[in-house]
Amino acid sequence: MKLMLRRLGSFFLDILQVVVFAVAIFLFVYLLVMQPHKIKGNSMEPNYHNAQYLLTDKVSYRFGEPQRGDVVVFKAPPDDKDEFIKRIIGLPGDEVALKQGNFYINGQLLGESYLPASQITLGGQFLQEGATIKVAENSYFVVGDNRDHSFDSRAWGVITKSKITGRAWFLYWPPDSVGVIRKTNYNI
Repeated sequence: MKLMLRRLGSFFLDILQVVVFAVAIFLFVYLLVMQPHKIKGNSMEPNYHNAQYLLTDKVSYRFGEPQRGDVVVFKAPPDDKDEFIKRIIGLPGDEVALKQGNFYINGQLLGESYLPASQITLGGQFLQEGATIKVAENSYFVVGDNRDHSFDSRAWGVITKSKITGRAWFLYWPPDSVGVIRKTNYNI
């Protein structure tokens, strides 16, 4: 009987060790490497849809800088309670202008091939039509792909790098949209 209790105890101890190890690995990956996010709303249509799930890479920006075209998840202004997903179009030091419904970066038209050709960008409280702003150091100008339905830098200004929680890396739900998020290249 004692032998059987010892074996049973050893068995449960082995299971407990595996569970603790699995939880430790999960927490390490979740807190430091990548994190799942659910897209809420239509601000990134037609490229990313409401209720899609994606993984964000939390490591890249510890060793490098965000790039123009990166789709990022960040703590949303003004109170950091929610997280938004938007695309970076303005980098530190850039001059971002909105003219005739198009963005200009440092005087050059921003070619946005991922948007419908008919889409016109309207201004907001922070960046109005015909205005130009300079992006501060360590800050980024972010916008949603669905310009008519996006609450973004046009309304509340730039975000700092410290607010970015990760770079959108991989779509994993629904199954028909599974894949790595492609890098956007601009003509600038």
